[in-house]
Amino acid sequence: MYNSKADRYSAMCYRRCGHSGVLLPAISLGFWHNFGCVTPEDQSRAIVRAAFDAGITHFDLANNYGPEPGAAEQRLGKFLKDDFAAYRDELFIATKAAYDMWDGPYGSWASRKHLMASLDQSLCRLGLEYVDLFYCHRYDPATPLKETLQTLVDIVRQGKALYIGLSRWPLEAAARGYAYLREHDVPCLIYQGRINLFDQAPKSEGILSQAADNGVGFISFSPLAQGLLTNRYLNGIPVDSRMAHDPRFLRADALTPEVLSRIKRLNALAEARGEELATMALSWILSHKEVTSVLIGASSPEQLHRNLKALKSPQFTSEELALIDQILAQ
Repeated sequence: MYNSKADRYSAMCYRRCGHSGVLLPAISLGFWHNFGCVTPEDQSRAIVRAAFDAGITHFDLANNYGPEPGAAEQRLGKFLKDDFAAYRDELFIATKAAYDMWDGPYGSWASRKHLMASLDQSLCRLGLEYVDLFYCHRYDPATPLKETLQTLVDIVRQGKALYIGLSRWPLEAAARGYAYLREHDVPCLIYQGRINLFDQAPKSEGILSQAADNGVGFISFSPLAQGLLTNRYLNGIPVDSRMAHDPRFLRADALTPEVLSRIKRLNALAEARGEELATMALSWILSHKEVTSVLIGASSPEQLHRNLKALKSPQFTSEELALIDQILAQ
């Protein structure tokens, strides 16, 4: 069913995650979309199998990924049992907690109560004794920071996770988090944030350089800006697109004339480089030495394989980078 190990890993590029022993694939599979109960199970299974066959060892989930919340973990749990039981030690599985998951005062944010309960639920859905990586999904300004961080330390010491990550934490809180975790011998492995051609906040805010300075890896989610950085919207809004039927994450008013103009100019540059816009957009993120991996979503094995072309994308020239900056500044 799967490629040989030699074939599976030969085409993938693996990058060291910060100052750790962990190597992550340059392109990882995110379960934010296309793995909930609204997607046919066979479609989801085909994507996961294709990813593993291509050398993608890192699967990224969260407690509330679906829809419905928990559905993505439950589905992967079924795949792990049916398809990947013999390959568990070749996989690096991550999940998260801190966003809304269940009703009541303990179903969200980053208290010890929520983080511990949520991870226990995640392990049950996944059918695992531990995850390789557990994130605090967002900074909680109301819970004492020490409570959150000590809970993360205890989770590792209890054997429920091998590593800890922070996701979408502000600069100052991340600095305190890195220091506390390091002082308690559970150094932060990785920071997850959004970097793409249209959203470079982690660069401008210092998040990216801060992670590197602390020996922490960085993984980018939403690298294609929910599909804007593809050729999907060059000629308007397709009726079967996410923007047309699922406005939760990408609204039609995001496609302003100015944004469309930038997309078209970026697409022209990609064509001049002999590749698709999505390939160039992924390659641009991977060109940053501080970035360990990029999380992609995929609605089909074919789309996944198109995104993997970024691994063989030509290096950017200084002129191309200057043109990208010029396009984005207008």
